[in-house]
Amino acid sequence: MKARAAIKVQPRASRDRVAGMVGEEWKVLLRAPAVEGKANRACIEFFSRGLNVPRSAVSIVAGEKSRHKRIEIEGVAQEELERFLRGEAG
Repeated sequence: MKARAAIKVQPRASRDRVAGMVGEEWKVLLRAPAVEGKANRACIEFFSRGLNVPRSAVSIVAGEKSRHKRIEIEGVAQEELERFLRGEAG
């Protein structure tokens, strides 16, 4: 089972969190800067911690060098990912 989401990352935020939907994407605020892959690593860590899965289960399948990304999480149902995103956005 795999869950997928389209996200828009905003680096250098005051804290890591989901800020809701922007069009068809979830807006994810991360403290890490978009330098040398730090924001990508922070993104993977954020979803890994929040969904209680190993970092290796979270992958960026598109947009590694863009703010617009598609992530895939192994071992998580789509409904569970969406619940997490909605809960974090609240």
